Amino acid sequence: MRRFFASAIAVAALAAGGCAPAAKDPASTENPLLGLQINDNLQPPQTPKRPQLIKQHDQQRIDNYAWLRDDNWQQVLRDPTVLQQDIRAHLEAETTYYEAATDHLQPLREALVREMRGRIKEDASTVPMRDGPFEYYTRFREGGQYPIYARRAEPGAAEQILFDGDAESGDAEFFDIGAVEVSPDHSLLAYSTDRTGSEYYDIRIRRIAGGEEFAATITSTRGAMVWAADSKSFFYIEADDAQRPKRVKHHRLGTDPKADRLVYEEPDDGMFLGIGETTSRAFLNIAVGNSVTAENYVIPLAAPLSAPRLIAPRLQGQLYDIDHRGEHFYIRTNAGGAVDFKVMRAPVDKPQRRHWQEWIEHIPGRYISAFIPFKDYHVRAERQQALPRIVIGNFAGSDRGNEHTIAFDEQAYALSLKGWAEFDTEQVRFSYESPSQPEQTFDYNMKTRQRLLRKTQEVPSGHNPDLYSVEVVTAKARDGAEIPVTVLRLKTTDLDGSAPLLLYGYGSYGAYIPDNFSTSILSLVDRGVIYALAHIRGGSAKGRQWYLDGKLDKKINSFTDFNDSALALIERGYTARGRIVSYGGSAGGLLVGAAANLDPGLYAGVLAAVPFVDVLNTISDASLPLTPPEWEEWGNPITNAEHYGWIAGYSPYDNIVRGAGYPAILATGGLTDYRVTYWEPAKWIARLREEAAGGPFLLRMNMGAGHGGSAARFERMEERAHLYAFALDLMGREQTEPVSHR
Repeated sequence: MRRFFASAIAVAALAAGGCAPAAKDPASTENPLLGLQINDNLQPPQTPKRPQLIKQHDQQRIDNYAWLRDDNWQQVLRDPTVLQQDIRAHLEAETTYYEAATDHLQPLREALVREMRGRIKEDASTVPMRDGPFEYYTRFREGGQYPIYARRAEPGAAEQILFDGDAESGDAEFFDIGAVEVSPDHSLLAYSTDRTGSEYYDIRIRRIAGGEEFAATITSTRGAMVWAADSKSFFYIEADDAQRPKRVKHHRLGTDPKADRLVYEEPDDGMFLGIGETTSRAFLNIAVGNSVTAENYVIPLAAPLSAPRLIAPRLQGQLYDIDHRGEHFYIRTNAGGAVDFKVMRAPVDKPQRRHWQEWIEHIPGRYISAFIPFKDYHVRAERQQALPRIVIGNFAGSDRGNEHTIAFDEQAYALSLKGWAEFDTEQVRFSYESPSQPEQTFDYNMKTRQRLLRKTQEVPSGHNPDLYSVEVVTAKARDGAEIPVTVLRLKTTDLDGSAPLLLYGYGSYGAYIPDNFSTSILSLVDRGVIYALAHIRGGSAKGRQWYLDGKLDKKINSFTDFNDSALALIERGYTARGRIVSYGGSAGGLLVGAAANLDPGLYAGVLAAVPFVDVLNTISDASLPLTPPEWEEWGNPITNAEHYGWIAGYSPYDNIVRGAGYPAILATGGLTDYRVTYWEPAKWIARLREEAAGGPFLLRMNMGAGHGGSAARFERMEERAHLYAFALDLMGREQTEPVSHR
């Protein structure tokens, strides 16, 4: 995959008993949160009950709202107009209710969008990346929603626009750019777009000189493309009707896509499938796997008609990925008990496991998240004690000589490798940022060890990092584990328990949520809200074992870690019970839903974006796109009664504490979302209204988008403003003016 253009393809025994009594808190009585004010005459939609009896493992349960799942959901992904009419009417009624209930927040939402827009440079551009005869970059125009992909021969030379996202989007209600890939000879462009939000991408090709479009449109792809070395063909992945990546295909320019050669087909629905090119650009890499196993195939890009060659067959419990340099493949793996990974290498002509030799040893607690070999140098990304660093070495002499580390001294920050276009290079690009410091982009000379600052993120409306304090709180989990919690606040915010706090978390799939700079979260912090990011188990902030301790039978740890993080912040005076709004999306929506079931009185509100809350039903339905590969994450309740018990014990939809006073909850969804189907938040909100007290419980359904919401940058701000305005209203900060940076 060309690396100068970023792809968009590109992120628990819970008791159902009574909630703990709220602790007496002077701060909360002296300065109570106001809560969402809804007109007494405004009533939520009445969701019809159509009971469905479900029997599993000698257990029975009734699902009153299963009817919200359209049996024709696969077709809805491709054509939302075919949605069953009674379901559409219900979702539209929910939207009408949400809009009426939050109509008083419209001025605040508008103010938030103005603030967010004021913090971005609307005509921003990336630092150009050299690739052969051109520098490639992306930029936005003032007021533009989508990026422009462009190139130039050298700084100051005339710009050549390759792909104009604003022009290409036309009048589409939804538009997303999957990938934009230039051919190796720099004459052709392959690009992929999605116009429904379902993440089915169409691929098209055009000549850069003159803009001539090829006749072929390749449909139902996952969006990624890898060009063959001769620029006459490329590889892509075809998705099936359940949105599963199933087949790698090879398309030759000028031919009918119906005749595209099948390169690889994955028969196991429990596997994910991906493609990329090695850093050397010598091989196509076909990667197959899930969270516990992997296998990789390679095809020389100079010989694209070659059959895929297996590196090593999949083994349960063993992960590996590969890259290439010279006579060796380099293999990052957890083999042999290397929980936090090591790097092996093997000859290109003998890549089988028996030929793997250790090249970078495993050190427990040092998590190797990436390894990139260049012609003369190698780079790896690591994390230790939740702090990232970049390690540089060279291939001279002993192969491992002269390693050195790029790191920073702050308590919390984010480092990321920003890409490269050439294999024979001394330069690698990385960025640094922190919750209070805007992103800085550096070019780093791996030979001289000199870093060149290429760009600092501009905040046009003004930003003074000295106004903020960034701290890392170590929260003690109930089993003794130490949870890092990153906190951003104004230095003037009192730590007497009176401040409202937004607590964010994710905690699944081993995902790492970096401590980065957010121009949007400042709209909360500048109004005296404390922002906290809990690095809970189920994520990988503290390495892979941190992830393993938050999945399957240990999933409970993710949810209790989140609540224990909140309690630690209360103990240290950052906030108080009932003054916290929790926030999570997708599997993070599962997190905040389950955490609220455990202790509803802990929170003033819940922001659940596209929340994965109907876990038991979803993971019991093998026809859904992500269910088979995620049995390794959650367990398989279809075949295993013990696994059923795990999930039944925490699934938010199935563990609402009847009659308990719940916080106000705002859930969002997307009609064409195949990752978390639209009916999950719709069912959850309906059941909350039926069984829980408190609230209100609101649903905002996007009828024209999928999992990520709008892909247009200003529309994304508007979506975020809905969440933040809801939170600020609950916090009693809807009338608060943000601190001035001027």
